[in-house]
Parts: sequence; C-alpha cells; structure tokens
Amino acid sequence: MASGQLNDGVVYNGLATRSSERTKRKLKKPEQLSIGGVHDSFSSHNLKYSSNPSKMMLYSSIMRKRKHVSSSIKRKNSDFSVCSSEENIATQEEEDDVANIREVYPDLMGIAKKEEPEMIEKSRAKNIKKELIALTLPALAGQAIEPLAMLMETAYIGRLGPVQLASAGVSISIFNIVSKLFNIPLLSVATSFVAEDIAKNQGDNSDEANGNGMTERKQLASVSTALLLAVGIGIFEGLSLYFGSGVFLNLMGISSASSMHAPAQQFLSLRALGAPAVVVSLALQGVFRGFKDTKTPVFCLGIGNTSAVFLFPILMYYFKLGVTGAAISTVTSQYIVTFLMIWHLNKRAVLLPPKPGALKFGCYMKSGGFLLGRTLAVLTTTTLATSMAARQGPIAMAAHQICLQVWLAVSLITDALAASGQALIASSVSKGDYRSVKDITYFVLTIGFVMGVTLAAILGVSFGSIVTLFTKDVGVLAIARTGVLFVSASQPLNALAFIVDGLHYGVSDFPYAAYSMMLVGILSSAFLYYAPSGFGLHGVWSGLTLFMGLRMLAGLIRLLNKNGPWWFLHEDLNLTKVGR
Repeated sequence: MASGQLNDGVVYNGLATRSSERTKRKLKKPEQLSIGGVHDSFSSHNLKYSSNPSKMMLYSSIMRKRKHVSSSIKRKNSDFSVCSSEENIATQEEEDDVANIREVYPDLMGIAKKEEPEMIEKSRAKNIKKELIALTLPALAGQAIEPLAMLMETAYIGRLGPVQLASAGVSISIFNIVSKLFNIPLLSVATSFVAEDIAKNQGDNSDEANGNGMTERKQLASVSTALLLAVGIGIFEGLSLYFGSGVFLNLMGISSASSMHAPAQQFLSLRALGAPAVVVSLALQGVFRGFKDTKTPVFCLGIGNTSAVFLFPILMYYFKLGVTGAAISTVTSQYIVTFLMIWHLNKRAVLLPPKPGALKFGCYMKSGGFLLGRTLAVLTTTTLATSMAARQGPIAMAAHQICLQVWLAVSLITDALAASGQALIASSVSKGDYRSVKDITYFVLTIGFVMGVTLAAILGVSFGSIVTLFTKDVGVLAIARTGVLFVSASQPLNALAFIVDGLHYGVSDFPYAAYSMMLVGILSSAFLYYAPSGFGLHGVWSGLTLFMGLRMLAGLIRLLNKNGPWWFLHEDLNLTKVGR
C-alpha cells in the first residue's frame, strides 16, 4: 500500500489536510505568486523573447508543472488520490524552476513585481468608490425626503393665502435657527466620533453573533453621550421656542401690529413641541452615519414624513385647522421618526453607558463648541437675510420663502455625499489609511461639482414651473420667478461648500471650520445689511450667494495648505511613510 493512499478516512483526512496546508503555504510565496504576473508580461512581450526557443521551452515547462500541481491539488480535494510526498516533490521542483526563470527572465520578474502593487491599488480605490456610492445613495434619499415634506407643507400653506405663507415662513425660519443652533454641531460631531470609536475598537467590539444567533450590541460611549446631550438640548430648545415665540418674532421684525404676528406666533408655539424630537432624530442620524448605515434613517424618515404628507390635507382642509393643522402634522411626523430610529438603534448598540464616567461630554463639548460658533455664524447670516426679506412686505417675504425652500431643498441633496464622505474619512483617518482618505477626497469633490452643475441646469429650466406648485398669487409668482438666477446659478457653489464642510469634519478639523465660517459670516452679513436697501430681494439673494461662495473658497484654501491636516494630499504616499 502506498504511503499516501490510506484507507482510514479519518487518519487520511488529517494528514491530507496538513499536507494541503503546507502545499498552499508554499504556493503563496511571493515569487510563486508572481508567476501569474510573469505569464501575463511574457504574453505581452512575446515578440521580444520569441527569438530564443530554448527560453520559451523552459518557460512552457514551468507553466506545465504549475498546472500539474494545481490539478493535483484539485484531485486531492475531490477524491483523496494525491499523497503529500508527491505534492512536496512537485512543489520543490517548481521552486527550483522559479529560480531558473528568475535567472533567465529577470526583467519579467521585475515587471510582475511592479504590476502587482498597481493592481492592488486600483482594486482598493475601486472598492472605496463602491462603498462611498453605497452610502451616498440611501443618504441622498434621506436628504431628499425631509425637504420634500417641507416643500409639501409650504405648498399646502401657500394655498391658504400670502399672509399665512409669509407668517409660516418666518416661524419656520425661527424654528430652524434655534433648533439647528445645537443640532448641526451634535450631528456632525456624533458622526465623526462614532465612526472613530468603531474603527478604534473594531477588533474588540466588532459585531459578533452570540449563542442564539443574535448580533451582539456595541457598547460605545460616543453613542450614549450623543443621545443624552440630544435629550437635554431638545428640551431646552422646546421651552425657549414655546415661551419666547413673541420675542423671536419681534427680533425678526414682525411686530405685534403686523398681520403676520398672530398666525406666526401660534404656528411657532406648536412647532416648539417637536423640538426635542428634532434634536434627538438628528443626533441619531449622526450615530447611524458613524455606523456607516444610511439605510435605516431613510426608512424611518420615509415613514415619518409620509405620515406628515398624509395628515396635511386632512387637518388643514378637512378639519379646517389651517396653519395649525400643518404644525400638528409636522410635529407628529417628527416623533414618529425619532421613536423608529431609537427602536432600530437599540438593536445594535447599548443606549445607556455602564457608568457615568464612561461618557465623553468633554470631547463633545470641545469639538461641539467650535461648531457651535460656526453654526452661530451661519444662522446669524441666514437670519439677517430672512429679516431683511421680511421688511420688504408680506408679498416679497412669501416669494422669498418659496425661493429659499427650493434653494435649500436642492442644495442639501449634495449634503448626502458630504455626510458619507465624512463617515468614511473619519474611519480611515483613525486607522491611519491616508491613501483611502486621499481617494475619497478627490472623488467626492469631483462628484459634488458635477451634481452642482447638473442641479443648476435642471433648476434653470424648470424653476418657473416649480414656483406655481406653491402659490397661485400673481404678485408672489412674479417676484419669485425673478429669483431663478439665485436659485439655480448658486448650486455649484452650494454643492462644493457642503462637500468641503464634510471633508473637514471627517478629519476633525473643527477649529478651522469655526474660525473660517465666522470670517465668512461677518463679510456676508455686512453685504446683507446694506444691499437690500438699494436692491430689494435681489440684494438679499446676492448676499446669500456671496455667503456660499466665500464658504466654498475658505474650505478649498484649507485643502491646498500643505502644512495643515491635509498634508497628505500634496505628497506621494507610495514614497512617504504615513505615520504622522
């Protein structure tokens, strides 16, 4: 009986398995893995070596032996007919032949070694793009859902009359200003911190199935901190909006003598009840982005906002509640979204920390403090723009509200790409993978610009028809249509502005994001303060366009700085040791 042919299946399986492992380890040596590359290179350079038949015969002999070893291994896996001694002999012969081909074809071996890293690099870049697209598409849907619901709300309110539309527009602006003051910093910081937390603890806290086949929930301090902060901030914002609605309207230039004051105050007081849900839902979106999950928020937002669209006509027209019905519908949808997100997150993460000391309030407050200053600069500028538009009268304010809602809704579509890029960059930076960060950066900038130009072209053609969906008032339509240049031409600027914001958040460059925005806000606010007196609404829209243009420019300047956090964009990482 041959030594390799054992009838005892158990003993043979053990020996064959160990033999197979030894053979596979040998076959995985670098010089043998290069044979494939040599073969490809030889084929592409056959004219050069065809003049030497002896060398070609040697190469063919080696390739036949490789095929023999490969087929032998396959037969062993199927019918246990190959012995370990034969495998070792064949492998040793191949190793000797590899040494011969290295001597005969040194240039081809060099070509193979050169081509392998290039192929690996192309494959890595391709995978990054696929992952980015896989994250962006659901995030794009999520970014589109809420603005579309807001547009539906604006359209339903607009049919009630210009005064109702203008009053609701002022109230929505106030609500967005106050709620986003802390929401945006919390959303951005949560995305980066959760992504970094997961990347740093990937080995110890990766998703593992327990004995029941269920996925173990992650214990992440960044998640618990974000939720507790969101609850506290949400309650504070709700109380401020509810009891301070009259004060906020006066600050916006809507005095108690204005026809817009009473409906605006009622609308704002009701919307204040949904402030806690809005803050928590935004924090949860940041957490899911950190998990690289953009599908769950889309599902939750879709259900919640669909309920709002369903309730708008019922409460506003059937029950004749007017703007009050619109506010109730929106608040209801906000709580539906929040509870659905909490339910889904509870399946994959522990919501409360094991002990208070594990919370990261210090990290959140430090980074969030910078973004709070940045958000203040943004909100101050946009608030000033709304205030200056409101002083032009209810008809002008209604037209401004239509243009502003379309402008923001379309612009925020590109924010989905920025959010996905931020999550991937934060994770890659935590791992020290600067090559991936570099690829992501260039890719999102390119796609962002293309999206901006495309949106500009679409809006330029269709904006005249879009505005008719919001109102039938001839005066409002006439003014709104004059804003087509503002709404459409600024889209490339808006797209790149959102993209660079996401890039800076991904590398946790929060100080620069704050200081640059403060400077941009000061310059834009100065323009907005004086321009409307001479140019009316066109002065307001020009000021907002200037604001987005300077915002984009400040972000790009940072990327061009070789000494900042983007140093790796200006170096060949294949020659540089990335250990900063």
